[in-house]
Amino acid sequence: MKRRIRIDFCDFWGKMDKHDNFFYNLLSERFEVQICERPDFLLYTNNGQAHRLYNGRKIFYTHEPILPNFNECDYAFTSFYLDDPRHLRLPFYAVMYESPGALIRGEDFPSPQQILAEKTKFCSYVVSNNSPRKNRNRIEILQKLSKYKRVESGGRFMNNIGGPLGGGFAGKIDFMRDCKFHIAFENARFPGYTTEKLPQAMMARTLPIYWGSPRVQEEFNPRTFVDAAEFPDLDAVVERIIELDRDDSSYMQYFSQPYLPDNKPTEWFERRRLLDRFEQIFDTSGPSVTERRRRKRLFSFGRWILVKRDDF
Repeated sequence: MKRRIRIDFCDFWGKMDKHDNFFYNLLSERFEVQICERPDFLLYTNNGQAHRLYNGRKIFYTHEPILPNFNECDYAFTSFYLDDPRHLRLPFYAVMYESPGALIRGEDFPSPQQILAEKTKFCSYVVSNNSPRKNRNRIEILQKLSKYKRVESGGRFMNNIGGPLGGGFAGKIDFMRDCKFHIAFENARFPGYTTEKLPQAMMARTLPIYWGSPRVQEEFNPRTFVDAAEFPDLDAVVERIIELDRDDSSYMQYFSQPYLPDNKPTEWFERRRLLDRFEQIFDTSGPSVTERRRRKRLFSFGRWILVKRDDF
């Protein structure tokens, strides 16, 4: 029989289905997962404050560039490379795409010639929220490339296709598929902060123009994308893209390589690695009395349950 685990979720984005999500489905492979109002473990993220009312064992997860606060949580899963026994790296793309099958170069992988033949447009760009102070380079690369050829902008920001894309992440991949290039700039540049942007462009068989994690080459083959950080400035990046757009042979070379190192799933996709960590968490005693007092001086299950019901 599977070991029963009493758990709950809070502060996630949107209306989360507590019985059908990445963590519930993952844990169900090894444990009997019981969602309850008096959980032994709370898994929360950065989209709210309800977790502050819970004083038991807390597990933090985020796909944003936010470091865990171990004054509030006992364990954490983020995209960062942290040398801390309470933390395990879990990049967002491994949560979104539990299997890297679309990134593996198999017998059915299209040839570079086939990929090029399907391209009818120059470049795509999908940004919905933008901060000129934090993400100025995302605006500049769009403006500079647009002086050369039209860039299809399908997000809410700088949209030029008649309205934002529909169809979720699948619709985004279909949108990118017709374009030779895709601008895949992260919101921030931190080691390990690699989101869905780069692998989604790869799944669409478009050439990513990437900017983000300085350790991205440990996760994805650097010969399959253009890393803007390797150029002295954005003008040099644009010059390289124009060269590739005009030279089919050089362009197709990017599609002759496997996306993943050795064409194999990396450790970040390993579900056993995650399950082993959760089992370690479940086997470890909860926070000390001192830690409980530091987190919350006044607490009751009544307040926790009411807030949780309001949120969900």
